[in-house]
Amino acid sequence: MNNDWLKARQTKFGAYATVYILIILAVLGMANFLAQRYNKSYDSTANKQFSLSDQTVKVVKGLPQDVNATYWDKTSAFTDPRGNARDLLDRYANLSPKFHLNYIDPDKKPQQATAAGIKGYGTLTLETSGRKQEAKSVSEEEVTGALVRVLKGSERRVCVVQGTGEHELTATSADGASLSKDLLERNNYKTQDLNLLRKPEIPKECTVVVLAGPRQEYLQPSVDAVKKYVETGGRLLIALDPPLKLKTEDVATNDALVSVLAGWGVTAEKDLVIDPSPVNQALGFSAAVVLIQKYESQPIVREMRSSPTAFPLARSLSIKTGDKSTVEKLFDTSEDAFATYNLAAAEVNPDDKNNKKGPLTLGAAISYNTGQPNVTGRVVAIGSSSWLQNNILGVRTFANRDLFLNMMNWLSSDEDLISIRPKEPENRPIMMTGRQVSLLWYTSLLALPLLIIAAGLSVWWRRR
Repeated sequence: MNNDWLKARQTKFGAYATVYILIILAVLGMANFLAQRYNKSYDSTANKQFSLSDQTVKVVKGLPQDVNATYWDKTSAFTDPRGNARDLLDRYANLSPKFHLNYIDPDKKPQQATAAGIKGYGTLTLETSGRKQEAKSVSEEEVTGALVRVLKGSERRVCVVQGTGEHELTATSADGASLSKDLLERNNYKTQDLNLLRKPEIPKECTVVVLAGPRQEYLQPSVDAVKKYVETGGRLLIALDPPLKLKTEDVATNDALVSVLAGWGVTAEKDLVIDPSPVNQALGFSAAVVLIQKYESQPIVREMRSSPTAFPLARSLSIKTGDKSTVEKLFDTSEDAFATYNLAAAEVNPDDKNNKKGPLTLGAAISYNTGQPNVTGRVVAIGSSSWLQNNILGVRTFANRDLFLNMMNWLSSDEDLISIRPKEPENRPIMMTGRQVSLLWYTSLLALPLLIIAAGLSVWWRRR
């Protein structure tokens, strides 16, 4: 009786143990499957150094077709924990099953590397639909840029108006626009100069025309060319500075150009916006630099959230929707800002009763109905051109780069690319005084070891 009972009990416990083992194996197997298929991690760094940007996530998750990415390097580099190339590329692959990632050692497969045109280690190539692009480096900005280029395929050309005092596209000086050119070319835009004085006509190959910061008056034929271009479906970014009349600044009023813009629903006021925000002082800027931190819901700025942008020497805009144009506000100043109409004075009186109080509109987007099916003119109007200068565009504290590229993407009808772009890793050094360094040295090299020794002696004494 007891033997039968014991056998039954052993059989019962054996069955329980088998079931438990099977359940544990099933859970572990499922966990491993989910971990392989859905790779999740948490980035606790302050600037999200190990997370992909909004733009990268948006582009990769929205891939319309398969993309084959191949990274060519030595086998040892694929497993080197000091390298971050594989870590970065694996994050891309984890975002979409359409992003196919391969690692190939050109030394082990020389014929394949030669056929692909690989000339060195650490090369990333992207291919889709018969098109191929090579990333200049394995950084998020370059990889995402190459991915955008290979997806778009067709050329997008930005024609920048020059010859009337605008910011020079190739100038590397503080007031030049070479950074704008670099940004455009890294994001699959070709750039070229456009002189409307020589020939008042905008070429058909121009995807977008940029007219930023003219210092001289536009002749009527040039104005007519701009008007015709937009009203037949062209795309224009126009940035007009306030017509200051100072010793160091003498900006033409360009009434003819301003009149055309007003006909589309945006009036560029003859004023100068002042922002007395204490943040300006903290950043070392004058009150003539307007800071923007709140945006409207228009697609250009919808993703900006509270990313700050800066606009030096800005004028306010008044907007209204017309018969053929729809105007959307992009952003306003804070309530503390105001506009002065005294453009010839070296100093501004904040208590002048003629000042216009904030919030004031600085940016607007226009959609122009050409009357032709599926053909719409688009204009982005900004009351400042200095925000595109190298000395402002190069400040990483501000999101002027994101704003500029978002405008270009909206103008070229590439709204799917509008987002916040990759940020460079921040250098966050620990600044310590001499006293703090000494305290750290004594604590780590003397106090802690002595404390451990004392604890060990105490335990030994008790057990003695």
